[in-house]
Amino acid sequence: MRHSAESTFIIPVFLIIGLLTLLAFFFGKGSKKIKLPSIIGFMIAGTIAGPSVFHLITDGMQASLGFITQIALGFVALSIGLELNFKSLGKLGKGIIYIILLESFFTFILVGIAVYIVTGDIILSLLFAGIAPASAPAGTVAVIREFKARGNLTKALYAVVGFDDGLAIIIYGFAAAISISFLISSTGAEAVSVVKLILIPLQEIGLSIAIGAAIAFLFSIITRWFDEAGDIFILAFGFILAIAGISKMLNTSLILTAMVFGIILVNTQSRTLLHRLSDRLTSVMPLLFLLFFALAGSNLHISAIPSLGVIGFVYILTRSGGKIFGAWLGAVIGKMEPNIRKYTGLGILSQAGVAIGLSLIIKERFAGLGETVEYMGHQMPIGDVIGTKILTTVTATCIIFEIIGPILAKYALTKAGEIDKS
Repeated sequence: MRHSAESTFIIPVFLIIGLLTLLAFFFGKGSKKIKLPSIIGFMIAGTIAGPSVFHLITDGMQASLGFITQIALGFVALSIGLELNFKSLGKLGKGIIYIILLESFFTFILVGIAVYIVTGDIILSLLFAGIAPASAPAGTVAVIREFKARGNLTKALYAVVGFDDGLAIIIYGFAAAISISFLISSTGAEAVSVVKLILIPLQEIGLSIAIGAAIAFLFSIITRWFDEAGDIFILAFGFILAIAGISKMLNTSLILTAMVFGIILVNTQSRTLLHRLSDRLTSVMPLLFLLFFALAGSNLHISAIPSLGVIGFVYILTRSGGKIFGAWLGAVIGKMEPNIRKYTGLGILSQAGVAIGLSLIIKERFAGLGETVEYMGHQMPIGDVIGTKILTTVTATCIIFEIIGPILAKYALTKAGEIDKS
């Protein structure tokens, strides 16, 4: 029997995941020792295991393990929805709506103006501005749950990170529609209807809400026959998997669908059912957060950070400024309490999955559009150049936002007196 000289030792994927889990666990404990959120340690562990250091988790393996990320995001969105009780939010007043609107639109405006000043490119400016409002709720929710934060700022953060992704998708839809129209018009070709392009994200949001509502209705009927917390959690787990699959199949928003599922449950179901479900969620969420952020860390390419350039730093500064100032202004107009005015903006800076997803959509939709130009020694259509610039920059900046976002969220909640300072 002949053995190839090129044969290599392959580490089983379960062994790699087991080692990653243990590594992330101990790095998370280390982060907590130095007063940082555990998820920073999880991400560092993932980065060490990923292509940036030891290559234990390859790009191909990351793709095959994507289902873990989807499950975790589904449960994050469900847990957000379960915190959005309309009676409780009503006590905070209309200010929450002002915060969501102004932090999103100020971010869009500031990023758009700044990128245009730097590049002089209206299409690039619109697209960066369209992506900027999107937040990553997982980072904020992980910090809230880890430190058992309670209070009005905590409620406000749940609402803002929950709803601003829906608004971000709408803003992106308008920006992308106008950008495609500009780009096609510049070639002399007949432009696609802007109205038709804008309807795409609106249909996505409407379908996400409808699916979330339908699944909540079905869940509420089935759970009438079950009383045990374990049974209720298994049903919820099955429905979250179904939501993830439907969202992938129909290209709808997993976060929005699962969040609507949670919102309807918390506003229609008995406290007993909600308590049983929340108890089990509290037990399983730490493991899901560990796996989610460890795998997110394995996707971080440290080598991408130097590629930020001027656009990247401008994007980081103006997106942060837009979120912080917009949230503050919305809270002032809405006459919110001082803690919400001061600290909401600091708690919503994380950015990852949705922004990268929108960047990938841009790369796909803009491919082949526009005149051919020279870029990095190659002849490429302008659409391809735009897609490459945006994907590279947003991926690199997400590394920064995923590190500073949870740290600032913990700082904000601590200053507001909603977590233990010890």
